Amino acid sequence: MAGHSQFKNIMHRKGAQDAKRARIFAKIIREITVSVRGGSPDPNANPRLRAALVAARQANMTRDTIERAIKKASGEAGGEDYVARRYEGYGPGGVAVIVEALTDNLNRTASDMRTIFSKHGGALGETNSVAFMFNRLGVVRYPAAAADAETMLEAAIEAGAENVESGEGGHEVTCGADDLFAVQSALAARFGDPEEARLEWRPTTTAAVDEEQAASILKLIDALEDHDDVQTVFANFEVSDAVLARLSA
Repeated sequence: MAGHSQFKNIMHRKGAQDAKRARIFAKIIREITVSVRGGSPDPNANPRLRAALVAARQANMTRDTIERAIKKASGEAGGEDYVARRYEGYGPGGVAVIVEALTDNLNRTASDMRTIFSKHGGALGETNSVAFMFNRLGVVRYPAAAADAETMLEAAIEAGAENVESGEGGHEVTCGADDLFAVQSALAARFGDPEEARLEWRPTTTAAVDEEQAASILKLIDALEDHDDVQTVFANFEVSDAVLARLSA
């Protein structure tokens, strides 16, 4: 199982914990804020905002909370200015890690990232120090019930997607990073809103790790994910499903 898939599983595990709900909401609200300020408060005219609202609904965020976030981001109630930053580094076993953050204090976040990496046996690197080992892709996910595999494939190709993987767990449509919102909009017009639509870093090469290294990497990812400024984390480690199951128990 590749690192990006493992992280998705980790996200689902963490997201199911009530204790994490407030932090998850805060991250989604930051994404809503940046989406609105970079485009429009109308989700019909702002694909990035539509994707953020899908995430909000998946997290069971109330309509009132969503509307307050959009209103605040629109400038009607003030609010913070967030800057997007990407941090790159290495974890235990030489695993490459990419962290995407939204922050209102670049100095604080950079210092915190350096500390977290160091504390968990890694090291923060320079920009582009590991990004060359990943591809930037757009990813749109639908439940299996949305359509059969052939129908989803045909629709995705017509929308400009590059690949579709379908199975019992659902459909995963991938496309070029610049095509994400066009593909998302085309598929939404046919199948409704997806379960998820976002940009992801997919490793082109993976680092095999043993159980001890995997445990250390998961601790690093958890610590990064727990930071308020961090939105997503991607890594290129590879470990067996059996080892992952033991570590997740």
